[in-house]
Amino acid sequence: MKKNNTAPTAVPCFGDTKIENHRLIVGGCDAAELAKKYGTPLYVFDVNYAVKTAAAYVNVLKREYPESTVCYASKAFCCTAIYKLLAPLGLGADVVSGGELFTALNGGMDPKKIYFHGNNKSEAEVKYAIESGVGYFVVDSLHELELISKHAKTPQNVLFRVNPGVEAHTHRFIQTTTPDSKFGFSIADGTAESVILSAQKYNNINFVGIACHIGSQIFEPQSFEIAIDKMVDFIVRLNSLGITVERLDLGGGFGVHYVAEDKPLTPEQYMAGSAKYLAASVQNRGIKKPHLIFEPGRSIVGEAGVTLYTVGAIKTIKDIKTYAAVDGGMFENPRPSLYDARYTAVVADKADCECDTLYSIAGKCCESGDILIDGIKLPELKSGDILATFTTGAYHYSMASNYNRNFVPPVVAVKDGKSAYMVKPQTYEDLIRNDVIPEFSEDGK
Repeated sequence: MKKNNTAPTAVPCFGDTKIENHRLIVGGCDAAELAKKYGTPLYVFDVNYAVKTAAAYVNVLKREYPESTVCYASKAFCCTAIYKLLAPLGLGADVVSGGELFTALNGGMDPKKIYFHGNNKSEAEVKYAIESGVGYFVVDSLHELELISKHAKTPQNVLFRVNPGVEAHTHRFIQTTTPDSKFGFSIADGTAESVILSAQKYNNINFVGIACHIGSQIFEPQSFEIAIDKMVDFIVRLNSLGITVERLDLGGGFGVHYVAEDKPLTPEQYMAGSAKYLAASVQNRGIKKPHLIFEPGRSIVGEAGVTLYTVGAIKTIKDIKTYAAVDGGMFENPRPSLYDARYTAVVADKADCECDTLYSIAGKCCESGDILIDGIKLPELKSGDILATFTTGAYHYSMASNYNRNFVPPVVAVKDGKSAYMVKPQTYEDLIRNDVIPEFSEDGK
């Protein structure tokens, strides 16, 4: 094991997360005790933090730009309970599939405040959304426009996703407005204008606005200001063609704190600046002020999440590195393998102790690339220690799989010292519930 005399790793204590007597406390609950009670791997979700952050976004926009809606980006963390928490605060929802729509509706989300995104909605999903009374479709193809028109008995509100060509400083896999992106219609080459004009021929399509999303894990407000300039310029162009734009959806992508060098802005900094910039922009151009939509997801739930693991095998490769294997891995957190995501972690009952040993935290999947943290200094580990990884509330449960027939971990909500399931644990029976052994007749039919 490589040892260095180092200070404790800086712990990002978000919301109700803190350290008492060396022990990590999340939502008033002792993390090591949660692991003992519920088992590991375990997603822990700090309810107060998520609610407080969501309410802050709503309040900032209400103050700075009253004609607005905050929509929760469901893809970050989708389960029935999250909508039960957020809907009463006045949020709408951004969904991208029939499954997310079904979950949002069952969680009590008002269908009129749901924006149905996605670059390839199926005909069944379009039909289901219309029958459910979804407020808005965000159209990303002419094929989709045809499907909506085919099934709509009354006019459907439609926004078109456009590509303003703003490249936010983020990983290339989560940039969404590069020229070759699969998302949106390009403003620059005239495609966006052409498809919006084509929508005018449908009697059951009600064009209400335009939408964009410039990427994820964005820390600089300038990216949003550039996007606003391009979108407002496009609105001016559409107005000159006699087309009114009632709604402007600027997406989300606000960054969160994963490691020490991450410097996310507050809800006030993200929302207030953009809202003021948009208000000034439309006033300067003399156009109608559009209803503004923002769609934060990760920034509401990301820092509310902590994942707990149990350390198993510890293996030292002489003069190279020491692996500490945990009972999780890429089946419950594929982000490090997908786009080199980085994390901070502590030992749950030694959270502020000296970190003098260098480890690579390995997952249990049958993949050499299943490394959750490649190089982190921690107190010397032993099998059975509980490792807590921070900022796992977004894109963990949502992206989890049963790879290697591992369980998708349960989610436990914590609040004011109490804990309860948000998502129950899976069983072996769950893993084979839909398995079928096919039986063929003798003639092969």
